[in-house]
Amino acid sequence: MPKILIIEDDISFAQMLQKFLTRKNFQVHVSHTGLDGEERLKNHPYDVVLADLRLPAYDGLQLFSQIRGKTQVIVMTGYAEVTTAVHAMRKGAFDYIAKPFAPDQLLNSIDKALKMSESEDKEKHMHNEQSSPKQGSSSILKTGSSKGKLKFISDAAQELNNYISLVAPTDMSVLIVGESGTGKEVSAKAIHANSKRKDKAFIALDCGAIPKELAASEFFGHLKGSFTGAISDKIGSFEAANGGTLFLDEVGNLSYENQIQLLRALQERKIKRIGSNKEIKVDVRVISATNEDLQKGVAKGTFRDDLYHRLNEFSFRIPALTEREGDLPVFANHFLEVSNLELNKHILGFSEEAWDIFRNYNWPGNIRELQNVIKRAVLLSQGERIEPNVLPQELSKGLENDANRDLSKEEFEKEQILKALKRTNYNKSKAAKMLRITRKTLYNRISHYKLEI
Repeated sequence: MPKILIIEDDISFAQMLQKFLTRKNFQVHVSHTGLDGEERLKNHPYDVVLADLRLPAYDGLQLFSQIRGKTQVIVMTGYAEVTTAVHAMRKGAFDYIAKPFAPDQLLNSIDKALKMSESEDKEKHMHNEQSSPKQGSSSILKTGSSKGKLKFISDAAQELNNYISLVAPTDMSVLIVGESGTGKEVSAKAIHANSKRKDKAFIALDCGAIPKELAASEFFGHLKGSFTGAISDKIGSFEAANGGTLFLDEVGNLSYENQIQLLRALQERKIKRIGSNKEIKVDVRVISATNEDLQKGVAKGTFRDDLYHRLNEFSFRIPALTEREGDLPVFANHFLEVSNLELNKHILGFSEEAWDIFRNYNWPGNIRELQNVIKRAVLLSQGERIEPNVLPQELSKGLENDANRDLSKEEFEKEQILKALKRTNYNKSKAAKMLRITRKTLYNRISHYKLEI
């Protein structure tokens, strides 16, 4: 029976949690102070700790540092404390859950924490000295910072990480689908970095920016004088990526003629530079990406069916930023840290008004837009925190539309359900994951509110 320690100074709330979790077959103990919780953890092993961030006369962040690696900590916090919750996760907390939370949401977080503990126990048993590729949803996707990895907490990020870890060791061609700005090239680099080709070159080619007349030269290279403007010999992307990975971004923008040239190279694994009769054998793994529906292109006859299947031995979709529930603060704080370094600034964080704007904006430009917004805000900020006045005006429109509305709890829940359904194109399974509830609960709430879906 899994053992849980609740550290919560609100006695009635702690008792309610204890009764609920006991009914769910957990062995539950309660501490009402941080010092008592610390003492219990010294003398007894626990599988999961549920801890309130705000404990009287006690630094909860210090506790997380002390017990890192010994047990999984889930931080209980209010939405107004998201920044502090992110700091807690950097100190070693596994997850955070915002009050008030649904029972299914709590159980889901506990279940993930227990699975993480099982995974870590297996690693210790196998005496594996290297970090497991599944330790948190951040272990595959790297960032550009010197600190390397971010710990994403959304189910969408975990699913993406699982796809990458699954396909990376193979030599399969991968098709990555996703909106602009979601990080398709970052995922491609993660696949390469976790493959047997990681010590060879990773070459990226933006197919959307190549004139069709020059595509063959970009793919295969050319000899000096082979056409007007060929003033010197050039190595093409296939040759440069030999032994490694070739990433073809926005592959759906290739002309039909260029598609034929690409297909031939993939089939024969041989290329010729323009102006040369010499065949060059190439061994490349191709990862392609698109923000279009290539199957529609195949149906219309604008994209070759045989090339589509050659590129699509394995495919996955990268979720939009609005689908990655809980990852926004992780990205935002990371980009703040990077921007501070680049601009030699010392902005400490975001005001609550700025967080409200971020949470209510739909981020059509996804992660790239968030990065640009934060870098601009860091440049313009004069105080310690980023305030609404340094954010682009278009970000505030969603919040202005919601202003002066006093939503009841039911109205708020109904609105959140509708937002999740719209963001997932009314896919109830994905909406339930975004809301961190079960599908059954979502169906019940849809029926309760008589939503016409």
